[in-house]
This record gives sequence, structure tokens and C-alpha cells, in this order.
Amino acid sequence: MKLKRVVVTGLGALTPIGNNKDAYWAALISGKSGCAPVTYFDTEHFKTKFACELKNFDVTDFLDRKEARKMDRFAQYAMIASDEAIIDAKLDLDDLNKFRVGVIWGAGIGGIETFQNEVMNFANGNGTPRFNPFFIPKMIADIAPGNISIKHGFMGPNYTTVSACASSANAIFDALNLIRLGHCDVIVTGGSEATINESGMGGFNAMHALSTRNESPETASRPFDGTRDGFVLGEGAGALVLEDYDHAKSRGAKIYAELIGGGLSSDAYHMTAPHPDGVGVIAVMKNCLENAGIKPEDVDAINTHGTSTPLGDVAELKAISEVFGSHAKNININSTKSMTGHLLGAAGAIEAISAILSIEHGIVPPTINHVTPDENIDPELNLTLNKAQKRDVKIVMSNTFGFGGHNACVVFKKLD
Repeated sequence: MKLKRVVVTGLGALTPIGNNKDAYWAALISGKSGCAPVTYFDTEHFKTKFACELKNFDVTDFLDRKEARKMDRFAQYAMIASDEAIIDAKLDLDDLNKFRVGVIWGAGIGGIETFQNEVMNFANGNGTPRFNPFFIPKMIADIAPGNISIKHGFMGPNYTTVSACASSANAIFDALNLIRLGHCDVIVTGGSEATINESGMGGFNAMHALSTRNESPETASRPFDGTRDGFVLGEGAGALVLEDYDHAKSRGAKIYAELIGGGLSSDAYHMTAPHPDGVGVIAVMKNCLENAGIKPEDVDAINTHGTSTPLGDVAELKAISEVFGSHAKNININSTKSMTGHLLGAAGAIEAISAILSIEHGIVPPTINHVTPDENIDPELNLTLNKAQKRDVKIVMSNTFGFGGHNACVVFKKLD
């Protein structure tokens, strides 16, 4: 059967550097850091005292207070970003066949703050099990797409993908395939995460995964820099409206880009560490190129996973050199996590949005905070350091990898 073409017709973003897609993009190209001391809880006893929190954000500016109280923050963020994307796509909700509209959402952890608070309240009480009746519905990771579909009446496929930090890229790839195969006309996809709390910070600190650059938080996320010491927690959500090309054309929709392919793989190596030779990362990029029907030399830019960890950054760049050969030095490589921090399950979504907007605007956002070269990184690679670079971006790839060895990759193309 002939596969349908899939295009992006709506975008929504709620990030540490901007509370909508336009503010997010403006901050990206200006090289703005979203990292600052944590305000959500007392970090006195924590090794890391900073994160990339949302700024100037009040959930009641977006959601009814009563409804918001029934949701964990990760689900609130999902609702806000998806609402923006749906409005941006100018979907006529009364004219859609809602049985052919799905919601596929990524979340690596889900309602961890709800779980933490309910258990702590129980432990600090008299032992009587008096839990909030919304405890379970607020906590479960699949409630985000559930709430989105309930609000809009979307009755197509509805589920959450969970593959740690690759979750939302996994969701985007699943959505691509369902539309390609003709099962849906429209899918709202993306991811959200809200782990800046005692449990999230404490857990990642215990793994020695987070930066502890407390004296200079705004420069702590420094992918590819020789002095990087770990990633920075971020929070928020990214949403994309994916649509069958013919469906989008028939209603005169604005098309940002075409989603031409994706790939998945597993490192099958270690719970948290990347394979030192990048075997799984090499495989996922090759799978993505093959799935998209393009050659390595067709790619203009890559938004890397680039978390600012000592092992991960080197392994990914070595994999890029392996897959793209001599063309690797012609690619604009960047890591927007240098500005947003790591949004875990939402990372793939907000980074896909950055990739799509680089096509629309002809600009590749920078990798900020780079000062010291790493002797293990090829100096000929263009890592788009510290300043955005103008470029006619026709094809851009976005990489996301997760604990457990999960690798996901998606690739977008300027519409012909």
C-alpha cells in the first residue's frame, strides 16, 4: 500500500525559556539560559540547588482552577501545550471526524510529585490511609492524553509512550506511523514532564547524573564542553499536531514541515550509561535515514540528545561521525538542552519543535555555555557554539535517548 504523507500543522510549547512557541523560539535563537536556583522547595540538603523551572507561570492563566487541581503538573502542562497546538493548527473541531483524531503522548515519569506528596502525607499522619481520591488519576502517565481527548472529544487512538527521555520522540514516531497507514487523519502528539521536586532531584542526585555547578547555575548545562559535569533538570511540555497531507491541504492549513521518517533502537547495554561505541545511536540514525528514504548527505542539521553528561555527549558525536562520515562536518549540530535543561520525557517534543522552527526561519539555535574544548570531540564538527547560525535548513534530524538504552530519532523536511 502507498503510505500517506504526514505534515506538521500546529505547535505548542511550554518551556523554561518561554511559555508559548513564539517566546520559546525567540529565547532559543538569542541563546537564553533557563537555569536558576530552585524555588519550588528547600534545597538546603541537596547536592544540586538549581534547575530549569517555568518562569512567570500561573496555571490559572491557562486552566480553570478547579480542573487544574485534579491534575498533576505534568498533565497541566500537557493540556496547555496541546491547547496551543490545536489553536495554532486552526482545526475546526466541529468539522473533524473525531474517530480519526488521536492523542499519543510521551511521559517518562508522569505524576511523580503527586505520588511523593500523597505518600509523604500518609507517612506524616497517624497511619490512617486517607488518600486523595484523585491520587491515582493524577499520577498515572496515561492521564495526559486521556484529559486532552476528553476535553476535545477525540476518539481515535489514545495512549502514552514511556521510554524515559525518548518518550515523546517515541510518541511522535508512533503518530507518524498511524497516519501513514491511514488509521488517523490528525494526531495530537508530544510530551510533558514535571520532576523538579524532592523526589526527582534527590533521585537523580543519588545517581550522580545532575550537574552540581551551584556557583553558576546559568552556565551549568554545557553540552560538549570539556568541563561539563552532568545534566540540568527541566520541566514543561511540547505539542505537535500531525496531519495527513491531503487532509491538511483540503482545509487550507498552514504546513510547517513534513515529518518524513523516524527510527528506534536499543543499546542493550546498561541501565543508564550509553554504549561507549554508540552502537545503538548509530543504529537509530541509520534506521531513521532509511525510514525517511534519504541519504546522510541530505541532512543539514541535527538537534542532538546532548545532555551535558561526560559520557553521553562524546558517544553521540562519535556516532554522528560514523553515520555521516565526511559530511558530518557540514552539518549544523546543536543541543538546545544548553538553554532549556533536560525535560526528560518532554525533551523529544520541544526539541522537535526547535528543529521544525529552524526549517521555517532558516536559523539553527546555538549550543550555549561552551568555553573549554573537549579533546575527545572532533574539533571539525560544527557544534553551533554560543551563537545562532543562519542556514537554509531543508532537512533536520532530532535525537533523543533514554535510560534503559532506548533510542528514538525523527526527521523533518521543508515542504517541497
